[in-house]
Amino acid sequence: LGLDDEHSGYESSAALILPIPYEGTVSYGQGTREGPRAIIEASRQVELYDRELDDEPALSYGIHTLPAIAPVVSGPAAMVDAIAAYAEEQLRTGKLLVGLGGEHTVSAGIARAVQALHGNFVMVQIDAHSNLRDEYEGSPYSHASVARRVFDQGMTVAQFGIRSICREEIDLIRAEPERLRVWFAEDVQAGGHLPALAELVRGKNVFLTIDLDGFDPALVGATGTPEPNGLSWNQGLEIIRTVAREARVVAIDCVELAPLPGQHASDFLAAKLVYKAIGLALASRK
Repeated sequence: LGLDDEHSGYESSAALILPIPYEGTVSYGQGTREGPRAIIEASRQVELYDRELDDEPALSYGIHTLPAIAPVVSGPAAMVDAIAAYAEEQLRTGKLLVGLGGEHTVSAGIARAVQALHGNFVMVQIDAHSNLRDEYEGSPYSHASVARRVFDQGMTVAQFGIRSICREEIDLIRAEPERLRVWFAEDVQAGGHLPALAELVRGKNVFLTIDLDGFDPALVGATGTPEPNGLSWNQGLEIIRTVAREARVVAIDCVELAPLPGQHASDFLAAKLVYKAIGLALASRK
């Protein structure tokens, strides 16, 4: 956000940005390792004043950007271990942790850290894909398995915007309706999902994970697996608002931006979305 030292110091900031430029299991378009850098660069163009909140959250709460986590080349399992250890250390400060991916695999590490510190939580996931395969291309820590890993931790997973799914995933969703709550893209577009979401997360700790391919590719074209018929900006924000109002958001991440040279609209949307989510989450805590 281009903040001065007064509003971005580690001790005085209520939110911590953690860049995680990891790209180890992508299966279609490449480039997510450049996502954190692109989001941070675009954030310098985001206005600090939020009209909805009538506030400049960055100046009111402080936002500090941590050094990026270096990719672990030995494999995704080791990378998830590294993310989990560092994320847990930062979560113990009580600050809001905000990861910037990188591919969706990084969320498995953050989720593990959230459980270590807070116990049970709900993962609210905006995504085009369920990511509930037990493994993909030989890896249980593929980006296509991240929600399955969180489910296997015993957590409840609530998904919004899903429109690409395999037989294995749909069978699991049908078998586990209590802990796997899925609103497909057409469900969100039909409306009525927000009261159910509010009831699901009310009073609970939430890890909010935002895969940018959950949005329609007309809004976010710079992602490895763009799927038609995605969420609008307002639909995505209504989900985030509901979670921030009803629950305690302890961690957020935004993943799967694969920036395209000369096309910065996706980068800017991601930066503005992350800032908006931080503002809503911290205002709710206040």
